[in-house]
Amino acid sequence: MATVDTVDLGPPHPPKEESLKAFAEIETELKKELLHLKHTYLKHEPEYFAAVQDLSDSDLTAFSNADVESVRVAQSAYGIHLIGKIRIPAMPDSGPAYLHVRVFVSDEPAKLHCIHTEEREEPDGGKRYRAIFTKDDALEWFDT
Repeated sequence: MATVDTVDLGPPHPPKEESLKAFAEIETELKKELLHLKHTYLKHEPEYFAAVQDLSDSDLTAFSNADVESVRVAQSAYGIHLIGKIRIPAMPDSGPAYLHVRVFVSDEPAKLHCIHTEEREEPDGGKRYRAIFTKDDALEWFDT
């Protein structure tokens, strides 16, 4: 299994043709999974999707592979792992407006591995939850 310790994650860069092809292959699954996550988290931890709470489902999923702004690539023994930053067009660029997703590419069609959701402990002991990131948030390896 690929982990942050077993792959060499390249630097962020604009997506190239092969990366865009992979994102096009998983676009339908990504949108379906994103809506599933949103509706699941809204029941128990609405903070994850607080940044997009006023968007309709169709506005939230109105992105295409043209909205993939940057990727990082890692090679493993099994294939290629793409970490991508996708802009949600309905959101202002100045705030949280990005999804971070992980895609696996091999000889078979690309597969969505996961959509990044973050649970972070704050200095005051509280927790911060989010699934929507800012332009300045680093594109790092994630498993969830």
